[in-house]
Amino acid sequence: MIDALFTELLKARRSRVPWVTALAFAVAAGVGGLFMFILQDQGRARSLGLLGTKASLMGRDADWPTYLAFLAQTTAVGGMLVFGLVSVWLFGREFSQNTVKDLLALPTARTTIVLAKFVVAGLWCLALTVQLVLLGLVIGSALRLPGWSADLVASGVATVAATAAMTMLLTTPIAFAASAGRGYLPGVGVMMAAIFFAQVIAALGYGRYFPWSVPALVSGLVGPDSDPPGLLGLLLVLFVGVVGVVAAALWWRNADQDR
Repeated sequence: MIDALFTELLKARRSRVPWVTALAFAVAAGVGGLFMFILQDQGRARSLGLLGTKASLMGRDADWPTYLAFLAQTTAVGGMLVFGLVSVWLFGREFSQNTVKDLLALPTARTTIVLAKFVVAGLWCLALTVQLVLLGLVIGSALRLPGWSADLVASGVATVAATAAMTMLLTTPIAFAASAGRGYLPGVGVMMAAIFFAQVIAALGYGRYFPWSVPALVSGLVGPDSDPPGLLGLLLVLFVGVVGVVAAALWWRNADQDR
């Protein structure tokens, strides 16, 4: 297992994909800071060309609760896209780059290889979440947002962490799709379908019954009037995460690699 982990970490270190994902989350934190800067003084934003003369951002305040909620909502939607990209790359690259036979020829169990990939994916997504939170705290402090309190920040960070953890679990079927589809495109297709249906079903009010909508409900993206996911929604997320890992491991162990 240690050798498999080292191999996967080495692949990630020598790739540009980690830098792309880190840049994506850095941009997300920066966009949130830009919105807070605009909300602080919309007249100033218009004079700087950041807001159209007829545009207006009403109903939000430039404070810590709003900014932390934005980070959580970014994790729910953008996290599914970025974390999904991590899973697609880790599992799909072996087939797209024709390295799967070389990998399976090693004296390492196939399930060990799969578990190593999932561990690296989890560590990768955890690092991105920590980066988002730290950048958010730095940007919010630089903007001197009001409403700071230790309890509020702890609660906001906990919401971001919970949203990220659920989003990580929901990307395991994407890893299975990239494996069974033998490449990037099947994984990307499943990822985009999950994002699309998550938004639609959450808007219809049935998000707590659809696992991919649960992170959006937890983050407050659907709105304050939406029903909380409850225990059922959380169990569905956990179930999907476990099924995705088991399905990927079984496929790698039993599938014939004939090309």
